[in-house]
Amino acid sequence: MTLTIDTMKAALEPKVTLIGAGPGSHDLITIRGLRALQASKAVLYDALVSPQLLNEIDTSIKKIYVGKRCDRHSRTQDEINRLLIQTAFQYGPVARLKGGDPLVFGRASEEINYVESFGIPVTVVPGVSSAIAVPASQGIPMTSRGISSSFWVMTATKRDGSFSNDLEHAARSSATMVILMGVRKLREIAIEVSKYRGSHTPIALIQNGTMANEKCAIATLDTMVSSPPSITTSEPGIIVIGNVVAEHPTFFEEEVQRVVHSYL
Repeated sequence: MTLTIDTMKAALEPKVTLIGAGPGSHDLITIRGLRALQASKAVLYDALVSPQLLNEIDTSIKKIYVGKRCDRHSRTQDEINRLLIQTAFQYGPVARLKGGDPLVFGRASEEINYVESFGIPVTVVPGVSSAIAVPASQGIPMTSRGISSSFWVMTATKRDGSFSNDLEHAARSSATMVILMGVRKLREIAIEVSKYRGSHTPIALIQNGTMANEKCAIATLDTMVSSPPSITTSEPGIIVIGNVVAEHPTFFEEEVQRVVHSYL
């Protein structure tokens, strides 16, 4: 018998589950997300997914890497969309595993719309967003009574490389600023925000958040400009700007050190 798309669809019941893997550490995925992952027959996973998380699923499950990091893209978004369809028809239940929460800067809507246009159902399992969880892992809250009553989450730049208008809008407010995908422009971001906030505003850069190799650099906007920390721009990072950063356990200790060094 010749297998048509219709017969394959009926036999394998293709479906896609979009799963948030959490902020980094493999044990920060939700219980529902892990169960959905283990119930899949194939998984398409991104670069920020922990290898340890993939070890939590059966070896018989097909694992396909479709990560995009900096300028190194294993596949284009159009290729990923098509691969999702092909894999769902071939294997049946497919997990699309994304870092953090899939609906926060994860281009999830594009994938959902494309998959559903083929009549394939899509289920979303939310994940713990790195925008909130990574600062929290360093003791930095998004809001704090009398300090900050709201927060903005944004990307640093637009597609053409220029700063997002939201960066200025957020900088003009008193809200906590959380900037994703901005490691390469850390110094430029500090300069831009300094136009609207005091130069002594606290800023943090957290890389490899919630992982064993997590790193956190604490500074103020002026010191971030004058003596930025040594960072690896190929590693993911989250920038937090606002007075809540002063609640980091080492902020005042490091601030004293900065003042002392400025007089030496």
